[in-house]
Amino acid sequence: MLRHSLRLLTLQLHTRCLSLLTTKSKYTYVIVGGGSAGCVLANRLTEDARNKVLLIETGPDDRNKWDSWKIHMPAALSYNLRDDKYNWNYYTEPQKNLNGRSLPWPRGRVLGGSSSLNAMVYIRGHAYDYDDWQEGGAEGWSYADCLPYFRKAQNHELGSDDYRGNDGPLHVIRGNQKDQILFQKFIDAGIQAGYPFTQDMNGYQQEGFGFMDMTVWKGFRWSTASAYLQPAMKRPNLTVVTNTFVSKVVFEGKEAVGVETEDHKKKMIKQVRAAKEVILCGGAINSPQLLMLSGIGNADHLKEVDVPVVQHLPAVGQNMEDHLDLYIQYMCKKPITLHNATWRYPHKMISIGLEWIYRQTGMGASSHLESGGFIRSAPGKRHPDLQYHFLPGSLTGQLTPGAYHAMQAHCSPMRAQSRGWLKLRSKNPHEHPIIEPNYLSVEEDLIDMRTGVKLTREILEQQTLDAYRGEAISPSNDVQTDVQIDEWIRQNTESAYHPSCTNRMGVDANTVVDPQTRVHGVENLRVVDASIMPNIVSGNLNAPTIMIAEKAADIILGKNSLPKSTAPVYQPKNWETSQR
Repeated sequence: MLRHSLRLLTLQLHTRCLSLLTTKSKYTYVIVGGGSAGCVLANRLTEDARNKVLLIETGPDDRNKWDSWKIHMPAALSYNLRDDKYNWNYYTEPQKNLNGRSLPWPRGRVLGGSSSLNAMVYIRGHAYDYDDWQEGGAEGWSYADCLPYFRKAQNHELGSDDYRGNDGPLHVIRGNQKDQILFQKFIDAGIQAGYPFTQDMNGYQQEGFGFMDMTVWKGFRWSTASAYLQPAMKRPNLTVVTNTFVSKVVFEGKEAVGVETEDHKKKMIKQVRAAKEVILCGGAINSPQLLMLSGIGNADHLKEVDVPVVQHLPAVGQNMEDHLDLYIQYMCKKPITLHNATWRYPHKMISIGLEWIYRQTGMGASSHLESGGFIRSAPGKRHPDLQYHFLPGSLTGQLTPGAYHAMQAHCSPMRAQSRGWLKLRSKNPHEHPIIEPNYLSVEEDLIDMRTGVKLTREILEQQTLDAYRGEAISPSNDVQTDVQIDEWIRQNTESAYHPSCTNRMGVDANTVVDPQTRVHGVENLRVVDASIMPNIVSGNLNAPTIMIAEKAADIILGKNSLPKSTAPVYQPKNWETSQR
């Protein structure tokens, strides 16, 4: 514990000493955003000592606050998702198809970005997602191209095989909380309902139920700040600046030459120059917003908010995709759930906290989403379109614990057809943009969610859970007809916090960056984050974002791509005629 504390202090001092920029400062690369992608690039680009790299993060250091334990303790993840200390705290526009509700969209505003706030679930998505990217115009981004970069990033506790890596910086463990029987019982229920067991959702067979992979190591959250940034901090060619806001990219003609920054404390505006490139890694909200603030976007919209146009690029902020999430909840007959670990039992909470502080073990060392699965919702689905996370407890839509012993399955449709958009509210860079995801604007999306409710109920009502399952909480047993289920969905569904695709990658007019991650129509400017996904993948987005950054680093450095993978992919023989 002492050694870990010294590492935290070293990183704190390093970032604080480097937090003063001068207008004469010039770097080879300027990376905007120290999140899931930015930390990866900061590490990989500085492996070449000739590159002088500046990483700018709007938020604070992930290790210099008295309460940063909330980041590093896996079980504390919901605390940071409910406040704005390390969180941009975005909200969508009122959604007409969700009874006028505005949904929270927490995004990381701290070193590590959303990898410092998320649920630490490591899911890559399905192989066909990436093959679809390639077929849609993202040349070089097929599954065979991407799998080697997933492996390069990963250090899996189970060792290396055709799908896993074991010498990368990103530690990944398999769900292992053996003393919580409900994790296994949920898997058993899925199998009893007729679905397969999968040994590895990130390997040969995504489809089925099994234990989750997690970015946790030795009891700590393993964010990209821990995995990539901290090991690179000792390099003299890396400068990391926190609490510094980037208001725009600076152009000379069509050439990006630097960024304009504002120090949070001194409110001093400075320009920092990039000799080669500016690389935006702000994520699916901040990156398109910054492009528009810099004059890249739909010219008509930019003129409306009085931003000078540098490049007319209508796709900026468009094509927004996200996953919705349904919490299907039942009472638990036995007092074995996370209800025991709430502030209703302060002595238990203190005990959990002390065990984690001194040993990094126990209930504090898990995000408690250790089992789950992927299924196809209907015959003719080529690959799974519903994802499950199981929680041995209950949460409300505001991520606050329920007042009883309960369990819940999170059911998320993976490939909604509804598309949203993001626009500037004004030219004020500090004002949050307009976020309009257009949830359920396509009728088929509501039908898919309704199907998900029915299939989830079927799974949770299997015999193997009879000894544990109590009364249905949400939806209640009174919710039975399609009309009733649809209304429950509109009132209760939440975002899974997976915004993406707002700077799509490709070669057609509906894209923002090319397959080399370069912004169309300008020079020396790239975007590398979840916003460049051509379409959302079937699963959580942190692992794919890290892969994107690993692959982009080789592109930026002019390296040859890693050799393509020849690993096979599971395809059920009866997928055209059978749902399971």
